[in-house]
Amino acid sequence: MRTNPAARVAAVLVGLEALGLFAVVAWQIAALAGGDTDSATSAIALIVLTAAGAVLLAAFAIAVWRGQSWGRSGGIVAQVLILAVALGAAMGAYAHPLTGLALAVPAVVTLVFLVLAARRGRPVNEENSSSS
Repeated sequence: MRTNPAARVAAVLVGLEALGLFAVVAWQIAALAGGDTDSATSAIALIVLTAAGAVLLAAFAIAVWRGQSWGRSGGIVAQVLILAVALGAAMGAYAHPLTGLALAVPAVVTLVFLVLAARRGRPVNEENSSSS
């Protein structure tokens, strides 16, 4: 199945997010190795969860690149979760609005491309999509 340009851009953006999370995993491992954590058990659990998220994002990026709808769906869910984290970073007692903005802007751009890829990825009608 051939993918459209919006899907390619979305795949690259989700892939960059996966690389960013892999960088966070490396940072977390360095912090654990350097003794910069209060609880080794919690740090290890966070590393495992972050690594799982990075692997999932990488899988979504590959699936979007290949034109598979499950990758777009997973990517959209990931962007909504990133937007929730951005909102939490921008509000509250320890708010960092610029951090929230730095998280939200790429998530919104990626979300737009994922939705565009999904809209262009489905057939116009059943007659055009079925083979006789």
